[in-house]
Amino acid sequence: MNVGVTPVEVKEIVFQAVPYVGIAKVFDFILATNEILESRGIKLPLEGQSTTSPETQFEKGLEVQKAMFGEVIDKMYQESPANQLHIQKYLSANCFGDYYTRNGLDIKTRELLTYSMLISMGGTESQVKGHIQGNVNVGNNKETLLSVATQLLPYIGYPRTLNAIKCLNEVIHQ
Repeated sequence: MNVGVTPVEVKEIVFQAVPYVGIAKVFDFILATNEILESRGIKLPLEGQSTTSPETQFEKGLEVQKAMFGEVIDKMYQESPANQLHIQKYLSANCFGDYYTRNGLDIKTRELLTYSMLISMGGTESQVKGHIQGNVNVGNNKETLLSVATQLLPYIGYPRTLNAIKCLNEVIHQ
């Protein structure tokens, strides 16, 4: 907030982490964020940013997924084993329907945050590659993604940074 990030944006950044690192790891940060906002005189709760309901989350999430990733989503559904299809549906409804459709941050920022979280966790190279392409599809370029990896280097270390750069070079050939 010291550099112009709004309280809504701060909360949305924290919320965007939930589908990637899990609520158990994010919960304490939600509480800390609330404490910081209240200490700055910000009245909580903030206005809700959700745009879906349980009835619309799957449809809206699938729409966002397809807009970001194209035909790959149809292929993902077609190739998913029957006993794993529910995970694909959860991904569409929850990850994309509940989070990517929210107000407060634009899709380019949400996708850049996702890339940042994935490269920070390590061991997520398959998802990193998918979200590199997703970033490109929403307008973030290789230079931006390389800058993010560079900025994260002191926090995530060389192995994760080098893995991110390897994925970046595999997906975006320049």
